[in-house]
Amino acid sequence: MKLILPLLLICFSFGCKKSEKITENISESKPTTQLIENPIDFYEKLSNAAISIINPDVVYTPSYVSIKYPNGDVPAKTGVCNDVVIRAYRKLGIDLQKKVHEDMKTNFSKYPKTWGLKTTDKNIDHRRVPNLEVFFARKGKTLSITKNTSDYKTGDIVTWLLAGDAIPHVGIVTHIKSNNGNPMIVHNVGSGQVLEDCLLSWKIVGHYKYSN
Repeated sequence: MKLILPLLLICFSFGCKKSEKITENISESKPTTQLIENPIDFYEKLSNAAISIINPDVVYTPSYVSIKYPNGDVPAKTGVCNDVVIRAYRKLGIDLQKKVHEDMKTNFSKYPKTWGLKTTDKNIDHRRVPNLEVFFARKGKTLSITKNTSDYKTGDIVTWLLAGDAIPHVGIVTHIKSNNGNPMIVHNVGSGQVLEDCLLSWKIVGHYKYSN
């Protein structure tokens, strides 16, 4: 138990860590399509960007890392769930590191105090799911949370709570449908940056659109 608690605290700081309990309900459905050939809006472009960074070799690495600012990133073959979102948006010219930092700097009181911080930290603030939830709610559009998969559209951002509501997680809804018609998600729950049918695998707690 002494080892489990610190692990959960590390995971909570960033997103989520793979375990049998977390991944047991994920469908192995295979995608039937790939990139949208001629995306018509930002959200289709975001879906394409998310799919383009799929890489199961990315090692889930929840350690604190000092990175440059702006446009900083951890090593390409490492990352957590937040890094999927950060990397996809960056392909469209949006630097969430800078965006989140600037908003937190002027609106620090509106962001979670979970980590006991008294000021911003450019290295980590944008890599924490609760901070992204606040940012997307403030700067984007908050959408309804339902169990109807058709309510989740291409380019939406979804957040969940895993492992008994202990671990936050985030992913991007793509245009690709699973064999049973569910929109597939690009995320990293511990098996790399992958595409999976997992929208309803966990408790959904956030649903957003953000296009700058």
